[in-house]
This record gives sequence, structure tokens and C-alpha cells, in this order.
Amino acid sequence: MKKLIPILDSCTLTDNKRADILVDRLQNYLDKHRNLVFPHRHKFYHFVLFTSGTGSHSIDFNTYSVTPWQIYFMSPGQVHTWQFDAGIDGYIVNFERDFFQSFLLKPDYLDSFSFFTGTDHSNVKELPAEIRNAAEVICRQLYAQVNDSLHKNIDFQKVLLLSLLMLVEQHTPALQLQQFQTHNMVVLRNFQNLVEEHYLLKRLPKDYAEMLHLTPNHLNAICKELIGTQAGEVIRERVLLEAKRLLVSGEVNISQIANELNFNDNSYFTKFFKKYTGLTPEQFKKEHSA
Repeated sequence: MKKLIPILDSCTLTDNKRADILVDRLQNYLDKHRNLVFPHRHKFYHFVLFTSGTGSHSIDFNTYSVTPWQIYFMSPGQVHTWQFDAGIDGYIVNFERDFFQSFLLKPDYLDSFSFFTGTDHSNVKELPAEIRNAAEVICRQLYAQVNDSLHKNIDFQKVLLLSLLMLVEQHTPALQLQQFQTHNMVVLRNFQNLVEEHYLLKRLPKDYAEMLHLTPNHLNAICKELIGTQAGEVIRERVLLEAKRLLVSGEVNISQIANELNFNDNSYFTKFFKKYTGLTPEQFKKEHSA
């Protein structure tokens, strides 16, 4: 059923040009893909650096206002849409999961960046004034490298992209990075990764605590310390997020969604959804299809 949600599976968004990376000026990209305003997923990593203009964009149903020198990052699987005003510009970068595979020894290297968690608000950042020029220069160089058919160097592209990611990470507030790198944060990320993998079948914190070799109370304490919520709510929010994603696809009915999410019947699913969102599935679907 997830295939009914629009999924962009190639970072180039074309049928005749397969590559591991796409870099374009944002306005050029929007001109080429004028109809790309519906909620959709990516199978690749994606980020946009805004240099001018206004508007809004939504990542997993959280809406952000666009400002110049904002940069947002998205991990594969997240759902987003956008509404930009005239005058918007910047750089858009799409790259495949395995872009760095032959270049780095660590296959999970991208997981070390705080903005590629795919689960919280750290993926939208306002660039500090002191690095804005440097970030734009790197984007300009990366754009030239990727789109120069005669002199392109794939390793240089990877160096430039890593330089930009490292520049942004280096200027992330120290407190945020310290929290991201603590032992408890590693445990939390492992828990979130397990929830991502098993939420359709495992709905109890004790199931995940056992996989993490923790007690349920210890897992709850870590979640409470770092994100201010219980482990059970993390699981529940992931189920609700998938329900929202399926509802906005516009191509599946409530009964199908209830079945996909392993609810016994659509009545129970409807009660669950309304209890935690304040809306029935039908109301949510109507609001987000307007």
C-alpha cells in the first residue's frame, strides 16, 4: 500500500538520466517541476539552501516558514511539500543513499550528522551569518562540478558535499551537538531506528527495551530526559505519522489504512486517531487535500 504514496525514487527525477547526485539552482528546479507541490516521499537524501524569497515547506506535517539562509535536510522516507512565493531561489541537492559508498569506510557515515536523524526539528537550520558566504560558495562549486559534463570529478563532488555537511554541523550549537553525541542519545537513536523497523508489529515499550537490553523503566527515563516523552508515545507517534502519510495519499480508504497499520478494524483505528489528533481520519484527510 505504501506504493500508493508518491515516491520519488531517483534523485535526478528524470527517466533518462540516472546519477547518484543532482544539484540545481532552486528556481531552475521549480521551473522544471512545476507540478511537484503534492505531498511525496523520497528514497534519497535531500536538502535545500534558500538564498532569497519566502514561502513555506512542510516536513512530516510540521510546517516551516522560509527565510533567506535557511537550510533544511531530509532523510529517505520523510514526506514533504512546499508552497513558495515569487523570488524564491537557492540551491537544491539530491543524492542517493550509496553516493559515498566507495569513498568512505563507514557505510552509516551519514547517521553521524545531527540533521539526518529524520525524526526531529534539527533538520531545519538558520545558517549563522559567518558561514553563509562559505556555504553558498560550496554550493556554487558543487553545482558547477555536477553539471559540467567535460570536467566533472565524482570524488571532488563528494569532497564538496561533505565539506558543506561538515560546515553546517560544525556551526550547530554546541549544546545540541553534545546532546546528540551522548550515550543516552545513541540509545534513543537506536530505539527510534528499531521503532522505524518494527512499529507495524511491535507496539509495546517492553518489546524495544528487550531488544536494547534495557528495562522498560530505563528506556522511559532516557526518552523522558531527551525528548520529554514516554517510550510508548514515540511508538504511537510513529504509527500516527504513517497514518497521516497514508491519508494524504488520497488513494486509500480508511479500512485499507487500518489494515495496513495492523488495527483490528477501522472503528478502532478511527478512535485511536481521533484520540491523539483531535480529528477523525476523514477530517484530517479533508484538511490536507484542500
